Amino acid sequence: MIERRSFDNLGAASHGWLDAKHHFSFAEYHDPKRVHWGALRVWNDDTIAPGTGFPPHPHADMEIITYVREGAITHRDNLGNQGRTEAGDVQVMSAGTGIRHSEYNLEPGVTRIFQIWILPSQRGELPSWGTKPFPKGDRAGHFVTLASGASGDEDALPIRADARVLGATLKAGESAEYQFAEGDRYGYLVLAKGSAEVNGVQLAARDGAAMHAEKSIRITASEDTEIVLVDAAAVH
Repeated sequence: MIERRSFDNLGAASHGWLDAKHHFSFAEYHDPKRVHWGALRVWNDDTIAPGTGFPPHPHADMEIITYVREGAITHRDNLGNQGRTEAGDVQVMSAGTGIRHSEYNLEPGVTRIFQIWILPSQRGELPSWGTKPFPKGDRAGHFVTLASGASGDEDALPIRADARVLGATLKAGESAEYQFAEGDRYGYLVLAKGSAEVNGVQLAARDGAAMHAEKSIRITASEDTEIVLVDAAAVH
């Protein structure tokens, strides 16, 4: 099953400094049919004005992955971590027993991010934060695992969830395939840019595709395309 979720039909919020689109229920936007997708709880498409951002605020018991599409985001937290994550790169915050952080766009232009929240399979652990570059050339024509809770994914940023976050870039006419992990898996794919067909379903830039009980997918790009995919376990 693959359900296209068009960008134009997503939840939306505009705060002046922040324009947000919500693939799932978040803050003032609530859709009972889009509360989560397996362990995937949030996928926000955020555009942050220069010199602004999210002031210090707390989280607990959530894996929060930030995929930077344009510009850069600067992180600080109460553990003393600080760092700048730029376009194409990824940061992960495991909120654990509790963390307080800020995320600011200190760049001269807008910053665009995907903010992805995944429910943890482990609770009661100490919070942590990390960032890592993922050159787009390394994922040209195939998927690379960016963040993962699966064994064997040592090159990815670690998360405490039965899930993977992956990225790929395809030139027009190129295809890539992905085989989901064994079991009852929920996939969610968003095109950061471009257009592509996913198992026969056509997607435009920033559209989402919700997938369940698909053993594998084949993505064929109609134009140069950047893809982010989550492969997550069910929630029981």
